[in-house]
Amino acid sequence: MQFRDVFLATAILIGGGAAPALAGDQDFTLVNKTGYTIDYVYVSPRSSDDWGKDVMGQDSLDNGEKVNIVFSARNSVCRYDMMVKYDDGDKSNWSDLNLCDISKITLYWDRKNGTTRAVTE
Repeated sequence: MQFRDVFLATAILIGGGAAPALAGDQDFTLVNKTGYTIDYVYVSPRSSDDWGKDVMGQDSLDNGEKVNIVFSARNSVCRYDMMVKYDDGDKSNWSDLNLCDISKITLYWDRKNGTTRAVTE
């Protein structure tokens, strides 16, 4: 194989195109703009009935702060549900988040409607 062919093959492998999700593709940044402190964050595959352990990686997430949520499991699951628990005991959850396409989730408290909304990027 000539150098040009090796270079092209390497570029295709590195550059990729459409590829299945790899470990870490589900990682995202969570931003708290709710006005409240978040004590726990749970992220679970959509098909699971178990929330598992808190994935935040720190004690709490104060209003205005952000945290990087990093997945250590090797899997190709993209669809997840997320639940947060606040320091006052309330909780909010969202279903069917495609974490392979989302890199940032910002949470906002909607005082008028009494709900927390998630804006994804």
